[in-house]
Amino acid sequence: MKRFEKHIFVCENKRPKGHPKGCCQDKGSIEIRALFKKRLKELGLNPKVRANSSGCLDACEFGATVLVYPEQIWYGGVKLEDVEEIIQSHIINNKPVERLLIKEKRFWKDDNKT
Repeated sequence: MKRFEKHIFVCENKRPKGHPKGCCQDKGSIEIRALFKKRLKELGLNPKVRANSSGCLDACEFGATVLVYPEQIWYGGVKLEDVEEIIQSHIINNKPVERLLIKEKRFWKDDNKT
């Protein structure tokens, strides 16, 4: 069986109402993943690219959060209208969508260092 060339992980984490980080599910992530799956199938990309739901990616304050592997590209604030651009630019043409990249430094700090 051939392995996928890319994986698109869409955070579908659900936090309690009023949580300070919010949650990706409340920001449309279930619908976003469904649209990724639909468009990948329509474009014939589903044998090479897989869109999966993900548990918490610990970036809900940036949500809806989407992570693309193997490049480890993190997108934040993703909306339904961004799905096609991510597919066309990043998935098909290997050019990440700059305006959606999570760039916040505190997100990238190493919490395991003393």
